[in-house]
Amino acid sequence: MRIAFIGTSSLTLSTAETLLEAGHEVIIIERDRARIDALSDHLDAGFVHGDGTSPEVLSDAEPENTEVLFCLAESDQTNILASLIGRSQGFKRVVTRVNNPQFQRICQELGLEDSVMPNHAVASHLMGLLSGEKSLELSSLIRGDAAVFDFIAGDADAGPLDALELPERCRVICLYRDELFLLPEEASKVKPGDELILIAHRDNLQALRERWAGEADEAP
Repeated sequence: MRIAFIGTSSLTLSTAETLLEAGHEVIIIERDRARIDALSDHLDAGFVHGDGTSPEVLSDAEPENTEVLFCLAESDQTNILASLIGRSQGFKRVVTRVNNPQFQRICQELGLEDSVMPNHAVASHLMGLLSGEKSLELSSLIRGDAAVFDFIAGDADAGPLDALELPERCRVICLYRDELFLLPEEASKVKPGDELILIAHRDNLQALRERWAGEADEAP
């Protein structure tokens, strides 16, 4: 598999090294020539010199021959812009790193389905370890037609949880309020700004994205 990365963040490098060890081809797009020279001495990857938000540079990475474009720069705005341009250039799949939950909502509105929040995921994992929980990859639990969807509640969502009128085969599994983890029975009502995590059949994902993207557009 051929995989491209934008930027040389620590997340990019650790992921790239793992993929290279597994025998995949890795291409890294980096604007700093000196950084490329330093990395090429010990990283067996291909490099493209230039700005990862430039259509011309992304074209040089051969999107037609690349399965995934990982946008893992430190800037959420850079990653979102690069993902949109990468998608328009024909990359089969783009993965967008974001740190701010508000930007994850924007990713959903823009149709960037594969947005990831590594800081949030690691923080939740570390809290679990402190509580004595056993490490377990979410991907090993979500199988078949099941999928996870999350959104930031707006004013129109405020009220009892059961008033959300979710589609069939769709349930709220937890929510975050001011970074506090809550189970549904601990939060009988939704408040604006809550981050709700749903598990749903994949057939419902498009309807869920359209519903909450529309409400976000109406929010002041």
